[in-house]
Amino acid sequence: MAEIKEHIVMFPFMALGHIIPFLALAQQLEHRKGCTITLINTPLNIKKLSSSLPPNTTIRPLEIPFKSSDHGLPSDAENTNSLSYHLILKLFQASLSLKPSFRNLMHGLVHERNGLRQPVCMITDIFFGWTIEIAHEFGMSHAVFSIAGGFGMVCYYSFCLHLPHLKAKSGEYEFTLPDFPEAKKFHISQLSESLRLSNGTDPFSVFVINMVEELDKTGLLYLRKIFKLPVWAVGPLLLSSTNGTKRAGKESGLVPEACKNWQFFSKSQMMQLAVALESSGKNFIWVVRQPLQYDVDSEFKENEWFPEGFVQRIKARNKGLIPLWMELGESLVHGMLLLGWPMASEQFFNVKYLVEQVGVCVEVARGKSCEVHKENILAKLELVMNETEQGKQMRRKASEAKEIIRDAMKDEEGYKGCSTKALEDFLTAAAMSYRVEENAELKTK
Repeated sequence: MAEIKEHIVMFPFMALGHIIPFLALAQQLEHRKGCTITLINTPLNIKKLSSSLPPNTTIRPLEIPFKSSDHGLPSDAENTNSLSYHLILKLFQASLSLKPSFRNLMHGLVHERNGLRQPVCMITDIFFGWTIEIAHEFGMSHAVFSIAGGFGMVCYYSFCLHLPHLKAKSGEYEFTLPDFPEAKKFHISQLSESLRLSNGTDPFSVFVINMVEELDKTGLLYLRKIFKLPVWAVGPLLLSSTNGTKRAGKESGLVPEACKNWQFFSKSQMMQLAVALESSGKNFIWVVRQPLQYDVDSEFKENEWFPEGFVQRIKARNKGLIPLWMELGESLVHGMLLLGWPMASEQFFNVKYLVEQVGVCVEVARGKSCEVHKENILAKLELVMNETEQGKQMRRKASEAKEIIRDAMKDEEGYKGCSTKALEDFLTAAAMSYRVEENAELKTK
């Protein structure tokens, strides 16, 4: 008898940095377990997503109605990539209006089906805590997929729950988390604006974390201990199969500027960064986005954004200026070192994790308003990229992390890596939870 395939609903937040990891998870569930995936998002995001899917995929894009102009947003703005910074906050607020439409979509999937099995599980973004109620309403199990690692997530919610920055004495700028001393000290500059407004009351079900267990033990242990909920570390998930063997330049010779897609540098910050990277003589990939002071639709202004002749010199070296999306996990998969410049949200904690826990990152600056100088950036770059003792140690740690991840993702006859096994265990638990609820419902009828 043919194996019955599970049906899973996925709903990422409207940002490339969220949609891409969700799509990578969907591909893994489809490839490894043959699941049918319904991936929900707003119309313009679904249109772009549909054009990128292979013809025979079981991943089904599904539109959720959304009219951005009703929320003070441009008519064609449905993800953070197309918005200036001040409008991104409006998109977060507008996402709350999706709840009624999402409930209607779930009603259709459960009762109409259109030849599909009833969904057994709903996997949603951490920003969509309100979906838990809807999942339970329709008898589905629910999981939150965190694109960040356990460490960053733990720090974020521990701050929300305990508010140590508000309890600190006047003039104190450093503090610890009472229930997470392993994270050591935090500085007030490592708190984003959104964190200072949070209260830690969002509900949770179970966690699926986009990181490997061995590299994130501290954060994962806390999540399991405090929330007393199942946690599966299934990452790092990538859109395509990579083994880290094809690289640009020699080992650790590529310097990625891996910035969150919706973050902006100021013009002066971008200028100083460009000078420092070019002065280093190292290969680099530049993520091109207009500075903070410019409109999101503004034309490319070479003479205003970059040092004189910068673009021509880079083109002459056959490097060019190209757009790049780089996830933290992707950097670790390739054994790369990182320069960290956290701008918002859990990025501050992710950089702290990469610096203190994994040992593959140096923080070059912090926040949107910090003043940076090319000399400081260049000094930190040379510290890790040249044959310094710290640079050698970081390269060793990066190589170790790459091997840990490679082993975690193995799926061979007689051996499954920890991330592969965690993904299978999660799916088994989700299906079992659904069947328990289904049987309980039948008994009450």
